[in-house]
Amino acid sequence: MIRRFAILLAGLAVAGCAAKPPPPPPAQAAPAPGAIPPAPPRGEPGQYLNMAASGLQAAFGHPAFVRKDGSTEMWRYDGAACRAFFFLYGTPPAVRHVETLPHGTGSAADIACLTALKISPAKTS
Repeated sequence: MIRRFAILLAGLAVAGCAAKPPPPPPAQAAPAPGAIPPAPPRGEPGQYLNMAASGLQAAFGHPAFVRKDGSTEMWRYDGAACRAFFFLYGTPPAVRHVETLPHGTGSAADIACLTALKISPAKTS
């Protein structure tokens, strides 16, 4: 009896090894990426281009946030209805690009936002 049981057990073990593995689950398609928003219009407000860091601070006060990546700096100013981003680089650092959120209609920077930020004291976070 034990011999029959051992043979049956060995036969089941061999049969288990010969069984086909279960099929892999169906591959799920990667979700389609969301639409990338359009780039802001080109153009810089002329009165801020090439402005030295000291001039920018004199006009707008201390930025709410400063990010430094190597020799490039991004200064963010927060207002009640908008934010302004000034990108400074070069030697000495000077404004090379300006953007606001929301963007302006004809450029990446909304002049009304920049004017409002100059008039009101800067908010710091």
